[in-house]
Amino acid sequence: MKNKLFVGGLAWATDDNGLRSAFESFGEVEEAKVIQDRDTGRSRGFGFVTFSSDEAAESAMGEMDGKELDGRTIRVNIAQERSRGGGGGRGGRGGGGGGGRW
Repeated sequence: MKNKLFVGGLAWATDDNGLRSAFESFGEVEEAKVIQDRDTGRSRGFGFVTFSSDEAAESAMGEMDGKELDGRTIRVNIAQERSRGGGGGRGGRGGGGGGGRW
């Protein structure tokens, strides 16, 4: 999964098309997505660009990290896969510390 890049520090005005345009000179972009807040629909200031090849992603990362896009200096790194675990909670039955008795 070295062909997917995390792009942070995006301007609020940057959209999917603007993100794609900024990166497509490095190779075929399969997807460019600016992440939006579920409640407000406003950009969260970061996104992801997926290339068809690892080489294109590496080249883009090297050239674009620290560059300016729409008036903001962006950070570009290889995207890290999110852990699949559930957030918080105790799991089990009932969660109480009843010593195994029901």
